[in-house]
Amino acid sequence: MDLPPAFGRYRGVLDERLRSLLSDGLPSGSHPEELHRMLRYHLGWEDADGRPLRSEGGKALRPTLCLLACEAAGGEWRAALPAAAGLELVHNFSLVHDDIQDRDPERRHRPTVWSVWGEAQAINAGDALLTLGRLAVLKLGSESVPAERVVEAVRVLDECTLEIVEGQALDISFEERLDVGEDAYLEMVEKKTGALFDCALRLGGLVGADDLAVAEALGRCGRWLGVAFQIRDDMLGVWGAENRTGKQPAADIRNRKKSLPVVYALARAEGAIAEELRRVYSQPRLSDSDVSTVLSALDSVGAQAYCRMMAEEYRERALPELEHAGLSKGPAAELRQVADFILERDY
Repeated sequence: MDLPPAFGRYRGVLDERLRSLLSDGLPSGSHPEELHRMLRYHLGWEDADGRPLRSEGGKALRPTLCLLACEAAGGEWRAALPAAAGLELVHNFSLVHDDIQDRDPERRHRPTVWSVWGEAQAINAGDALLTLGRLAVLKLGSESVPAERVVEAVRVLDECTLEIVEGQALDISFEERLDVGEDAYLEMVEKKTGALFDCALRLGGLVGADDLAVAEALGRCGRWLGVAFQIRDDMLGVWGAENRTGKQPAADIRNRKKSLPVVYALARAEGAIAEELRRVYSQPRLSDSDVSTVLSALDSVGAQAYCRMMAEEYRERALPELEHAGLSKGPAAELRQVADFILERDY
């Protein structure tokens, strides 16, 4: 499924704002050039030697949701640009650190920051992106957003960032366990992914609407859309095509992730299949044969169909919140298009 039109409407202005934030936030001469190069590389603007690229980087899903939510709430979307850019920087902080923790050698079809510059420098790059993201949201004041709304926006961002870290900590802890249930999994993904989707729509509502209840309804919608997005991501982490995802086939299985397909299979598999599945996930490293064993076990219990059903369930849980928010008709319809994209995307 192609990206909905809203992604093209904001992308150019968003990229300009991100480049401006990096330029203003890391003024020339006040920082190691290598740090700035890592940030530009991760964002897809340059190669590892600093040569400019004509790359669009990631999908910019979260900032697009923020700007679209601002429009839907009746606001001027450009006023929310500092929040949207800050969200994208915080999201990319989480990706840089996640790549280190998962030992992923590639992202978006090229080497990850840690695999080029090493773990220690990649941690610095992630920390810089996180800090720049928070500084970006503070710039809402320059868009005539009232001071109390700016403070609230920063509080929302900080709380959601903490949830992301908590979710990632849970995700890592699950790798050594075979007793991860679906409730524990859903708690983890609500924090790790749902929180920043919540933040994206909530910040858009804070800027675009006078009524805080609108922002709260948008935030709830975002949280459930984020869970649906992560379930779809889990599916792509097992069954996604390498030329679309930019990652090794069955990457989440190789990393022993307790993603929803595996959590479901561990709970449903019986007899020899269950024993073999537990044997494989008790090992520190998985061979190609082990990966094949897991894929067969997932197929035997219908894990893929179950995951699709769960993603659709969370999408349907999210959409009524748009009705409660009383949004502008056009942007609200575009938000529904994004919800459809989340369930159908293959990258």
